[in-house]
Amino acid sequence: MDLLVHSVPGMEGFLRRRDLPSFYRAGDTNDQHLQVMKTVCRKKLQAQALIINTFDNLEGSILSHLRTHFPNIYTIGPLNAHLRTRLTAKTTASSSSTDFGSFLEEDRKCLTWLDSQPSKSVIYASFGSVTVMTREQYMEFWYGLVNSGKWFLWVIRPDFIAAGKDGESQIPVELEEGTRQRGFMVGWAPQEEVLAHPAFGGFLTQSGWNSTMESITAGVPMICWPYFAEQMVNSRLVSEVWKLGLVMKDTCDRVVVEKMVRDLMEVRKDEFQQQADQMAKMANRAVSEGGSSYSNLDRLIQDIKSMVV
Repeated sequence: MDLLVHSVPGMEGFLRRRDLPSFYRAGDTNDQHLQVMKTVCRKKLQAQALIINTFDNLEGSILSHLRTHFPNIYTIGPLNAHLRTRLTAKTTASSSSTDFGSFLEEDRKCLTWLDSQPSKSVIYASFGSVTVMTREQYMEFWYGLVNSGKWFLWVIRPDFIAAGKDGESQIPVELEEGTRQRGFMVGWAPQEEVLAHPAFGGFLTQSGWNSTMESITAGVPMICWPYFAEQMVNSRLVSEVWKLGLVMKDTCDRVVVEKMVRDLMEVRKDEFQQQADQMAKMANRAVSEGGSSYSNLDRLIQDIKSMVV
């Protein structure tokens, strides 16, 4: 699984078999999921253009290969930062009006808790809206976060933990005490506001593209635990190409969690933070007036208008 995949242009030096989405790991070329993805990829070649939530400086080498198949590509991301830029230019809207919105109720009490924490002292743990953990995985992460000795904010959705056996709800005393001392758990959080808070020094994430882009925009280093689909590739880019953090792939162990949190927040803190700050500047420059994504969105709008008869 650690062998490099040499057949993907632009990724020959870092993409491993382990980094492929599960539906590309099929042992049989007639696998149903593999055939569906094959059809989808070939259909894309019929498109007049691609609209992508990324920016040129982030994925320049890969975009250059894409352009050999799709001459017209609109890179207009990061979309979350781009929205704020456009709204700010038009109005002095409150921060709440720039949110994309959420299908779960946000617990904003965590922001007040964060205000009392020192700068870059908190690790934010959230695994998105789809990830489901076994209870065993949940306990490993919980022990790892508590044993790291760091402050942590952890999002635990109501449907986050898979149903288990009766009698598994007992929480060890050391976890309850450790969380009471240094942790804060919520059902859902206003993620963009949370990541932008100065208390954060790291993001433990499932590496979904939206979360990855929001973390890049906010300048927060990451620990990646990819769950499925494109998250596998995203996490590899974070660690090996962009040098923005660490990856815990295909494993779930409290000792590894503890070590990675400490590495991110202590041992290699300056290294990762410096790179994250540089990447955040590039991301925000791309969506500022005159930037590549800003200009591409204007071009996209004009091109769509020209199609109207």
